[in-house]
Amino acid sequence: MIETTAGQGSHVGYRFEHLAEIIDLVEDKTRVGVCVDTCHIFVAGYDLRSAAACEATFAEFERVVGFAWLRGMHLNDSKPELGKRVDRHQNLGDGHIGWEAFRYIMNDARFDNIPMVLETPDESLWPEEIEALHRLAGV
Repeated sequence: MIETTAGQGSHVGYRFEHLAEIIDLVEDKTRVGVCVDTCHIFVAGYDLRSAAACEATFAEFERVVGFAWLRGMHLNDSKPELGKRVDRHQNLGDGHIGWEAFRYIMNDARFDNIPMVLETPDESLWPEEIEALHRLAGV
């Protein structure tokens, strides 16, 4: 799995083009996939704060990488603002991304059957956050 990064320091993987190039260089492509981390892509400069922003970001992901490579997601909000390239996760709804991104993800069929891992910092809130995600999905 190639996880998107926040782009701190000299890290690669914070641009979708980086992921596409890495995949292209892998000889046995049956052994590769991408994990999108919502905080990481947000602080890397991909806006998720509205449904329209999510549509544009994931359209770019499809164009550059392709949903065929998506194998997992890490769901978390972001302490830093858009494009700051600093990896600091926040609890859902308490950061600069907000709930609209998670509503979008939970209701877009492209994410059906994609494993999602909650990576928020306060694990005592995980049951509430999981329930909120289910409500957003209408479950």
